[in-house]
Amino acid sequence: MKVREFMTKDVKSCTEATDLATVAKIMWDADCGIVPVVDDNGRVVGVITDRDICIAAATRSLDPASIGVSEAMSRNVATCLEDADSRSALEALKERRVRRLPVVNRQNRLVGILSMNDLVTRTDFRQPTSVPADEILSTLRAISAHPSVAAA
Repeated sequence: MKVREFMTKDVKSCTEATDLATVAKIMWDADCGIVPVVDDNGRVVGVITDRDICIAAATRSLDPASIGVSEAMSRNVATCLEDADSRSALEALKERRVRRLPVVNRQNRLVGILSMNDLVTRTDFRQPTSVPADEILSTLRAISAHPSVAAA
């Protein structure tokens, strides 16, 4: 099955110039914990998570509205193509030890986001064409492992 069959299509994004308070509001309204950061052409340049916002706000004596996304975002971000096989996306999640991947088209423009939650809730484990449950469990186990265990 292809990533486009599992991904969330109505994904919100922001730019590096967006402030953390605005991103937190986006997350609240969209009920999500990650927002892809895109350039003027809609290409993914990073991601910002609810954890990034909390750490940035807690370690600075500044109002989150005065902290830019560029100061707290992760730039080294993995993406997957919308027409990629879902198993290759699982491998990327496992390798990077992340729960979510921005999904891009062939022009590298953001078209969605794929989360472990999407895979678990949209997979019919009784269907032979579906992602095998043991692969999802293996990925979740790798993502959730303590860093010292994961490195071993």
